[in-house]
Amino acid sequence: MRNAMLSIRDRLDRVGVLLSGLCALHCVAGLLLVAGLGLGGEVLLAPEVHRIGLGLAIVVGAITLVIGVTRHGDARPLQMGAAGIALMSVALMVGHGAAEALFTIAGVALLGWAHIRNLRHSC
Repeated sequence: MRNAMLSIRDRLDRVGVLLSGLCALHCVAGLLLVAGLGLGGEVLLAPEVHRIGLGLAIVVGAITLVIGVTRHGDARPLQMGAAGIALMSVALMVGHGAAEALFTIAGVALLGWAHIRNLRHSC
């Protein structure tokens, strides 16, 4: 049972790292495409895409970080991940634009780091 839980947590951490990376890529690529080329703004920067992606990242992050700290006992990934989730939550509350992108990128960077720390503790 313990190995099954570790495997599930590892998979969720990997999904969390992927979601964090995709979220940051979405923000940066969206801003560059819209600002530089004026392309794709209606789809790439749609608020619904942002809300759904951040919502998924927040849920996966919260679940895996709590499971991780109960397994390995190191609270640092949970603390850093919680700070990232807080920034991502602020990004959901501010208006769609540059501030939202900055909060999102900072939040997903912290949350991604926390997922990587969780994965390193499981080795």
